[in-house]
Amino acid sequence: MLMIKAIVRPEKVNVILAELNDAGFPAVTKVDVVGRGKQKGVKVGDVVYDEIPKEMLIIVVKDEKDKDDVISVIRKNALTGASGAFGDGKIFVSPVEEAYTISSGTKGL
Repeated sequence: MLMIKAIVRPEKVNVILAELNDAGFPAVTKVDVVGRGKQKGVKVGDVVYDEIPKEMLIIVVKDEKDKDDVISVIRKNALTGASGAFGDGKIFVSPVEEAYTISSGTKGL
């Protein structure tokens, strides 16, 4: 199993969630987050905004194919403009050793 964490612009979340659902990935955790990327925030005049609102989407998938499909959906729908822009986000992938359903105790997704 693999965990995908995607940090995206808040205005892109509803489209991404709808497209993930349509692609067969309805199970997503959404968290409001703030942060900054490599650009160290945004400077407007003398003011630096370094806590930029974003959304983190967390998805656990069973295999590499599902990982590739989820990443493709997120990238396609998170881009601003034709080729994207600074601040569109970041996707992280990490292994998941085990998962359990709390109500039943069932192991796995």
